[in-house]
Amino acid sequence: MKEILSSRFMPLKKGINVSMKKKILKISISLFVVMIILIGIFIVQNDFQMIEKSVDIKTTKGILKGTLILPKEVSGKMGLVVFIHGDGPADASYNDQYKPMWEKLAKQGYACLSWSKPGVGGSDGNWLLQSMEDRAIEANEAIEWVKTLPEIDDNRIGLWGASQAGWVIPKIVQINKNIAFNILVAPAINWIEQGRYNTLKELEKKGTKKEEIDKEEKDFEFELELIKKGLSYEEYVAVGKKDIVTEDRWTFIKKNYKSDAREDIKHFYSPVKLFLGGRDINVDSYNTKEVYEKKVSQELLNVTLIPDTDHFMLKASLVNSKVKAFFTAIFAPRELAHKQYYNEVEQFLKEQEKKLR
Repeated sequence: MKEILSSRFMPLKKGINVSMKKKILKISISLFVVMIILIGIFIVQNDFQMIEKSVDIKTTKGILKGTLILPKEVSGKMGLVVFIHGDGPADASYNDQYKPMWEKLAKQGYACLSWSKPGVGGSDGNWLLQSMEDRAIEANEAIEWVKTLPEIDDNRIGLWGASQAGWVIPKIVQINKNIAFNILVAPAINWIEQGRYNTLKELEKKGTKKEEIDKEEKDFEFELELIKKGLSYEEYVAVGKKDIVTEDRWTFIKKNYKSDAREDIKHFYSPVKLFLGGRDINVDSYNTKEVYEKKVSQELLNVTLIPDTDHFMLKASLVNSKVKAFFTAIFAPRELAHKQYYNEVEQFLKEQEKKLR
């Protein structure tokens, strides 16, 4: 009986094994094909039509590791856009997030200059020990350096900056009287007001209960008092707060918490293009709009508030989806930003070219 049963069912067992192997093979081939397609998409989508050059920018504080972007095809001297970072340990390309904009500017015939912050990407120094004035001086030294390059038209150098750069760019134009134009994306006005606004909006977005929001607001005010008292880092740690910042960050905050752009933005003398997002939870766009319209000459100011974008000028469909934004950044980086933002930057620069040439 054993032999009969064995001989009867053995072919079926072999059939199952063959069938499973075929399925596994098909799945493996399919996955391989998908992987090849994804790699191909990644390569194509991250192949930007511009020339990238690594440069060493000499400043009084040391060497900054920078990137100079040049158009692939250009005749004669070209205009330049200098990129001024927001907060955080940014490298020259802001983790490649600047590249789609660089490409668009290169296609318009513009060069771009950006650099890794001090202490990032091989640059000398420590960005957390800088004041906004230090950042402005650093940027001006980078501008003076790039002006020595034969391909750059030093009468067509403009600034682009986001977020914290809103405290830096207005200081640059007070040092350098030959800035051709300014593009500001979601700049804050007052350091303390911005911090309070962001803290509360982040909590609201998470659906935090009112009691917790009230508690966080009190914690914010308590920490602000510690900063105003000028506590050393050791004294700050001794207070016993649960979430403490690093010593360098504490130094950075103490140096810059009084930052307020209201007086500095009066000093713009060349066109200012201001971009704001209606869904920005980092910066109060409506407050920024109101202050700029009050303080900056109306002959110079052009404001665009895009209702369905955020602090980063993302497409509306990506604003509340970190997963979609992540995969878009990898496989379609040119599709991250809101089209209106790209279009209006292009139009603004076309208008400047008419005036400058």
